[in-house]
Amino acid sequence: MHDVSDKAKDLSLYRWQRANEDYNSSQSNLQAGDLRTATNRAYYAIFHALRAILALDEFDTKKHSGIISEFRHRYVKTGIFSSSVSDIIGDAFEVRNKSDYEDMFIVSRDMAEKQVRDAGTVINAVSDYLKSENVIK
Repeated sequence: MHDVSDKAKDLSLYRWQRANEDYNSSQSNLQAGDLRTATNRAYYAIFHALRAILALDEFDTKKHSGIISEFRHRYVKTGIFSSSVSDIIGDAFEVRNKSDYEDMFIVSRDMAEKQVRDAGTVINAVSDYLKSENVIK
């Protein structure tokens, strides 16, 4: 367990709440057939969940690649999270970038369903970790 300040735990909880809001939005968008937005919200659910964990280390950066890299270094490389979580993060990052920045990139229903499902996998893993750190109940 981390020995962290109340301020770090509060920030972690705030970011965790954002992750859950984005995850819920991804599910709603998927159900409504807004596939591009569903994948975007699924990615941001993952992103904010990672930031919730890194808040406990008092680490942050504005670069998405920096958040992902630091999470992998501190939590995947050390075996706290599995490499399959790292793979999900990489895939979500790639899909979000293509969806947001490439002209004519089409998000299929299968792709959106996979992104939302994968975000759920990360949300569940992060939830277990935050419970073990007494950030959430």
